[in-house]
Amino acid sequence: MKFNTKTIHGGQKHEEATGSVMPPIFQTSTFAQSSPGVHKGYEYSRAANPTRTALEDAFAAIENGTRGFAFSSGLSAVDCVLRLLNPGDEVVTGDDLYGGTYRMFTRLFSKYGLKFTFVDMNSVENVTEAITDKTKLVWLETPTNPLMKIADIAGITAAVKAVNSEIMVAVDNTFATPYLQRPLDLGADIVMHSATKYLGGHSDLVMGALMVKDAELAEELHFIQFAGGAVAGPMDSFLALRGVKTLHLRMQRHCENGKAVAAYLVKHPKVAEVYYPGLESHPNHEIAKNQMDDFGGMVSFRLKDESQQAAFTFLENTKVFTLAESLGGVESLVNHPSTMTHASIPEPERLKIGITDSLIRLSVGVEDIEDLLGDLEAALAK
Repeated sequence: MKFNTKTIHGGQKHEEATGSVMPPIFQTSTFAQSSPGVHKGYEYSRAANPTRTALEDAFAAIENGTRGFAFSSGLSAVDCVLRLLNPGDEVVTGDDLYGGTYRMFTRLFSKYGLKFTFVDMNSVENVTEAITDKTKLVWLETPTNPLMKIADIAGITAAVKAVNSEIMVAVDNTFATPYLQRPLDLGADIVMHSATKYLGGHSDLVMGALMVKDAELAEELHFIQFAGGAVAGPMDSFLALRGVKTLHLRMQRHCENGKAVAAYLVKHPKVAEVYYPGLESHPNHEIAKNQMDDFGGMVSFRLKDESQQAAFTFLENTKVFTLAESLGGVESLVNHPSTMTHASIPEPERLKIGITDSLIRLSVGVEDIEDLLGDLEAALAK
């Protein structure tokens, strides 16, 4: 199947008992058995639930994986991957990460003996030079949140595997979605999503996802998911599956609007810098062109007035862009990373990588582009 068809039909089948086109919401915790251990494939909903199974099959299909897993949040999906490791293991990761991922790495798992090395993943060499004989995982985020850095997935994966084929490579594909890039096809072992964002697409659920190809790795992840218990519920699974079915339509408009917003901001006299991989001025634009089918709907920019007050004035005066955390819904959102999504990163670390008070992140929605540009113009005028 081509991608647009796969979002609707990939991994799906009609419900057997009634022929229902959409899988029902199996709002049940347990399932009847005819004899101990004799059942119809389901025992207890933490292990598996038919609605969640339908979603997980769709997740696997759109990332060209063999298994998909739906979690209660994006961070619980990250947590599951880290539980593959043991005390003393090392992780190489990017210096520009979602704040919640950084917080989990540094404040939760560091105290259990994992070591995290943060590098600028604009360069493949920066990654390989950080690898030691204790490195077990390389964690990529591309495009990054919020500076829109691009990591060369195929290049990094090949280089890492050349050093040690046993090192796992995981990619947070939340910003791009499988509509734009498919890391498993580029050699990665694990793909992670905050399905709260573009996969769900309507700002009405919280969910995480993992997708893999390797059967043995899939079984390990399923055991951790089952034993840890951070599973997505049937109602949220139903909503996410509905979201996946329109992913291709929404992403097309997100990309169109994102490019138009980035082009507008580049020319605005009050804007100092725009971060968007679709711009030829982006330092890794060529890599983005090679590994992405388009450039997405996330745009960050920096005001020339570097004061926090200038940023707050802008943020308080948008009308179509809603000031809120999160991203990836049909509605446009505006965010101040240093005080909102990335506040958990210590200020010296934020400033070192460029998350300053004048940095603003936009999640460009699917509204009429004239309304979005007019809203930005009015807020910048303030």
